Amino acid sequence: MGSKSNRGRRYSEEFKRDAVALVRSSGKTVTMVAGEIGVSAEGLRNWVKQDAIDRGQGTSGELTNAEREELRRLRRQNREQAKTIEVLRKAAVFFAKKSVEKAARACSRCPCTGAARGRQDRRESR
Repeated sequence: MGSKSNRGRRYSEEFKRDAVALVRSSGKTVTMVAGEIGVSAEGLRNWVKQDAIDRGQGTSGELTNAEREELRRLRRQNREQAKTIEVLRKAAVFFAKKSVEKAARACSRCPCTGAARGRQDRRESR
């Protein structure tokens, strides 16, 4: 049981920026800097890579942090709108059924329906 794991630990954006700046300015390897500041080399490597993407130095198709946040926001908004649409669809079906039922009840008392006309015809034939 050697060292403690940093798995799941969250670092502030300021800490990440400072760590990336240290890698860029010191001339040391990512592994060396990671050991000095107590983070995993892979985590620091990812921060350096994301910083390059944010600066426009990444490969095509990689998302900047701002684009990732916008994508996250748009997906959340899309889920909320889909839920709203589903509620409205169910409400429309409910009210359409109620409207049909109400129209059927009103029409059953109307003299234009067959049942009412049949009764009326029997009355007249007496």
